[in-house]
Parts: sequence; structure tokens; C-alpha cells
Amino acid sequence: MNIIDNTLYQITVPTPFAVGDAHVYLLKGDVLSLIDAGVKTKEAYEALLIQLKQIGYHPRDVDQIILTHHHPDHTGLIEAFPRAREIMANNLVDLWIRKDEQYFNRYEDFFKEYFKQCDIPQRFQGIGKKLRSLLSYAGEGHLTKTLEEGDKLPGHPDWQVLNTKGHAQSHVSFYRESDGIFIGGDHLLKNISSNPVVEPPIHEGERRASPMLQYRDSLLKCLSIEISQVLPGHGEIFSNVSEIVQSRFNKQERRAANVLAFLQTGKQTAFQLCQKIFPVRYESQIDLTMSDIIGQLDYLEASGLVSKSTEGTTEFYEATKAAK
Repeated sequence: MNIIDNTLYQITVPTPFAVGDAHVYLLKGDVLSLIDAGVKTKEAYEALLIQLKQIGYHPRDVDQIILTHHHPDHTGLIEAFPRAREIMANNLVDLWIRKDEQYFNRYEDFFKEYFKQCDIPQRFQGIGKKLRSLLSYAGEGHLTKTLEEGDKLPGHPDWQVLNTKGHAQSHVSFYRESDGIFIGGDHLLKNISSNPVVEPPIHEGERRASPMLQYRDSLLKCLSIEISQVLPGHGEIFSNVSEIVQSRFNKQERRAANVLAFLQTGKQTAFQLCQKIFPVRYESQIDLTMSDIIGQLDYLEASGLVSKSTEGTTEFYEATKAAK
């Protein structure tokens, strides 16, 4: 447990995921709020209980839960607070915590089509099973309020909501202008680049979003405000925001340049590029590595440096004349 100030506490809980421990934040004000809710395991709940007790609280004291995004290591324990009548987040989170079967079926159908477009071999097409297995770590409930850009957090009028899409389509962060504290979920981490993850559109028939372009816009938003401290969802608290943001841009642009260099030898599918950029990792992390490659291709296409064409069900990319 880490005391930030007399209204804000960082509580750390374990997760079974490679990212390691997750942070949740207890926020005192007109109401007692919990920002994010860890993962749904006995170990995480016990760690939360111990740390709440250290600061004089119990789960029944929490009035409302505020979520940065829908991933299970941030929603897991939402059912553990018997008096929390309010759960608030971006509207997309509701589909996940309600465990909306219609949406999940569309989610799986989207990735079946996406894998065909990228020409990913059949042996990798188990993403639906991965989705179902991760849901066991997620909490279940429903939103009572949705959060939009510029909203003030109920009970905490000094905290403002910022849309920070990229890592997730549901991602929001919270900013206190008076002292520059930024509660950023997984948007901005000190030692980890937040992977902008490809997701299906919320509504059937819409185009998918371009998470890398969204992520870059959200990083620029962080440079447009005065942030004194980032309180992240994982890892260390940090202050050198402009340095971290610039390093994220530099890393992404270097990878995009590598993708472009391969395309200058001839047109290729996203999966072929994934094999070249991640020659080992793609075998065990096909979803994350492909999200990265699609992100670079979206960025290059938006920059006018690559074009996309379709042959049958497969999409191919090639460098444009502007890139040569």
C-alpha cells in the first residue's frame, strides 16, 4: 500500500498474468471510490483486504467503483464491494462486465474473418478460446453510469475524465489539474509499451478502429496537459512523462520503418510481416504481435507510405511510390 496524499491510496494486488501486479486506487471525497478492481482471484482479494484494513477500511465502505478499461486485471473484483451501488466506465465496459454473449459471438466472428484477411494459418485460430478463458478472471455486473471526455468524477469534482483509447477501445484516464496527478490505467506505463490491441467494432457493420493511431493521439493528449505524476495500472509511479512519451513514439516509428523496409521488397500479408518482425514471439503471442503489425500498417497507410489491396479474402500491403 502506498499513500499518495490524504485522499488517495495505491493498493497493489497480484495477477496470474505476465504483466505482474496490478494497482488499484482508493479515492476519498464526498464518496469513497475504488479506481479499478484488480483480477478475480483469491490472492488478489486477500491482498486487497489486508491493504484496505491498513488504512482503516473494509470492502463494505466503498461507495462506487470507477474503471479505466475492460481488461480482466482491472475489473475482476467489482463484485466484492456489497455497498458499491455505482459502477462507472466507458460504455463499452458494460458489454464485458455483463458478459454479453451476443457481443462475444461477434467478437469471435470478427477474429475469424480478421485471421483470413491477414492469411494467418489455421493452427493459430484459437483466440475465441483465449477470450473465454480470460473471462473467468473478470468481474460481473453492469454499469450504472458511463464516463465521457471532460466529465467530472461523481463525488470527486476535482478529477476530470480523459478518453485515452489505444490500448483498449474502452480506455479512459483521470486527471487532477490542481496538482497534475494522472491515473492512467494501462495507457502510460514506465517500463512497458502499452500494446494498442486490435478489437472488433462495437456495432455490427462498422469498421474497426485503428488503435495505433488512437494511441498516438492519446499520447499527444498527455503532452498537452501538465502531468506531475503518473499513477499507472502496473509498475512504478513516474514523473518524466515527456521523456516516456517520446520514447514510445521513437520505438513505434522505428518498428514502422522496419515494416516499411520489408514492404519495399514487394507486397506481403500482415502475417508474413509479423513472422519477419517477431520471428520467435509470433508463435506464442500471435494476438499481440499481429496487433502490433496491424498498428504499424495503419500508421504507414495513414502516412501515405503503404497501400492495401485484396486478393480473394486476403489483404496485401505494398510500399507506395512516396515511400521509394
